[in-house]
Amino acid sequence: MNSDANWFAQAQQFQQGLTSQWGQALQAFQRAGGEAGAVPHLQFDPGKLQALQQDYVREATEIWNQALTGGFHPADKRFASEAWSRNPMAAFSAAVYLLNARTLMGLADAADADPKTKARLRFGVEQWLAASAPSNFLALNADAQQKAIETQGESIARGMQNLLSDIRQGHVSMTDESAFEVGRNVATTEGAVVFENELFQLIEYKPLTAKVHERPFLVIPPCINKFYILDLQPDNSLIRYLVEQGHRTFVVSWRNPDESLAQKTWDDYIGDAAIKAIGVVQEISGAKQINALGFCVGGTILGTALAVLAARGEKPVASATFLTTFLDFSDTGVLDIFVDEPMVKFREMQLGQGGLMKGQDLASTFSFLRPNDLVWNYVVGNYLKGETPPPFDLLYWNSDSTNLPGPMYTWYLRNTYLENNLVKPGHCTVCGEKVDLSSVDIPVFIYGSREDHIVPIGGAYASVKHLPGKKRFVMGASGHIAGVINPPSKNKRSYWTNDKLPATFDAWQKGATEHAGSWWPDWAAWLKAHAGKQIPAPKSYGKGTKYKAIEAAPGRYVKDKA
Repeated sequence: MNSDANWFAQAQQFQQGLTSQWGQALQAFQRAGGEAGAVPHLQFDPGKLQALQQDYVREATEIWNQALTGGFHPADKRFASEAWSRNPMAAFSAAVYLLNARTLMGLADAADADPKTKARLRFGVEQWLAASAPSNFLALNADAQQKAIETQGESIARGMQNLLSDIRQGHVSMTDESAFEVGRNVATTEGAVVFENELFQLIEYKPLTAKVHERPFLVIPPCINKFYILDLQPDNSLIRYLVEQGHRTFVVSWRNPDESLAQKTWDDYIGDAAIKAIGVVQEISGAKQINALGFCVGGTILGTALAVLAARGEKPVASATFLTTFLDFSDTGVLDIFVDEPMVKFREMQLGQGGLMKGQDLASTFSFLRPNDLVWNYVVGNYLKGETPPPFDLLYWNSDSTNLPGPMYTWYLRNTYLENNLVKPGHCTVCGEKVDLSSVDIPVFIYGSREDHIVPIGGAYASVKHLPGKKRFVMGASGHIAGVINPPSKNKRSYWTNDKLPATFDAWQKGATEHAGSWWPDWAAWLKAHAGKQIPAPKSYGKGTKYKAIEAAPGRYVKDKA
C-alpha cells in the first residue's frame, strides 16, 4: 500500500506542477537561443504558444487519467513491448517523455527564427530527446529489466562485454561484424585489379556474356564509403547486373587514406583518380569513348572531372549516370545545419594544410542524422539487453568507414556545401581549368531517391538545370542506399518517370508516372542505347604487359580499415 500511495503522490505532483513546468521549459528554450552568440533570445509565435500550452495541459490530464486506470499503451516502438505496458511506472515515464518530446518539438517549430536557425534548433532538440529517452537507461527500461530477471543477470553481463568490445573497436556495433569478410561473402563478383596508384585501384570484372558493348563502363563510387555497397551479394549487386547486361565493367576502389595521403587535394582526386581512371579504361579497351557512373560524392567527382576535360577540349565520356548526386548544392537538406563560415574556417585551420578527416567522425555524423534508428537502438540492444545484433551486410558496409585527406575535404566543404561554386561557371579552378558544367554536353541519366536524407530529391533534380545534354531523370522509392540498391529480382518498391523536365522538382513530380518494381531495367534500356555495338568479350583482364592483372578483386585497398 505504501508503494501505491507513493506512486499516486508522484503522479498527482506531476499533474499539479504542469503550469510551472511549462514556464520553466519556455524559459530554458529562450536562454538556449542566446547561448554561444547564436541569436539574442528566441521569440515565439504567441498563438502557437497558447495552442501548445493548451494541448500540453489536455494531454497531461489524459495521461493522468490513463495512469489511474492502468490503460496506457505507448505506440512508440521503443515502448511497445508488454513489459512497458505492464509496469505502470515505466508506462507513465514513457508517456510523459513522449508528451514532453512533442511539446519541445512544437516549441522549436513555434520559434520566430530564420530557416537555418530553426533547423538547427530542431536538430538539437531531436538529438537531446533521442538521448534522454527512458528506454536508454537500465533503471527506466522495463524491457531490459525483464530480460535481466529472466536471464538471472546474464543479459547485463553480456551487455558489459559488448560495451567493452565496442570501446575497443571504436564504434557501436550495428551488426555482427564477425559474420562478414570482404572478398569472402561480400564483394565477391569475379574480377581483377588491372591498375593502381596511391589513390585508387581499378578493378576490371570478368564478362558473363559472350559479347560485350564496345563502350566500356566505369563506375566511380563515393570516396566517403567503400565501393562494395554496389557489390554486397550476387542477387543485389549493381556491378554484377552491369556485367550481366553485357557491359565491360571497371570500378574505382578508393584507397583508405592514411598519413601518407594527408596532403592530397580535390585536384588530386580529379586529375590523378577520376580522369586517370577514364584514361586507363580507354587504353585497356581501345575505345575512343566510354560510359561512366558516379554515385553520391563519386558523382560530384565525375561531374567535376567531365567539366575539366571539356575545358581541355576533350570528350572521352559518351554518357554519364549520376546516382543520388549533388552538382548543385542549393538544397542539401539536414546536412546544411552543420555548415557555415565559422565551421568551415575551423576545419580549414585544422585540416586545410594537411591531416585526415577521420572516417569514424564522418560515420558518426551520418548516424546521428537518424539517432533513434542508427545509434540508440543499438545502445539499448547491445548494452542494456546484452543482445548481439544480427548479421546484415549493408550495416557491415555502413560501419566500414573511410578517412578523407584534410585539404581535399576542406576544399569540398567550402566550394560545395558552403558556397555552391560548382554551378557558377568559371568560379572554380580545378586541375588548372575553369569549371563550367554547361560545357558537359553529353547524354545523362540522373537518379534520385524520394526519401533520401543525404541528397534530398530536390537536390538531385537540380542537376538538370546545369547539364545541357539530353537528360533523363528517374525517382526511386526509399532512401539514399536502399533506393539505389533495388534489384529487379526482388520486385520491390517502385519508381517514377516523366519525359518532361520542368524547372522545379515539384512540377516534375506532378507529371510523373509511377511504375512497380526496380528502376534498374529503365536505366539498362537507356544505357544500352549509348553503349555501342556488340563485340567479342575479352578473354583476359587488362591489356598486354602495361595493364596486367595485379591481384584478384576486390583488391587490397578496400580491405584497409580506417
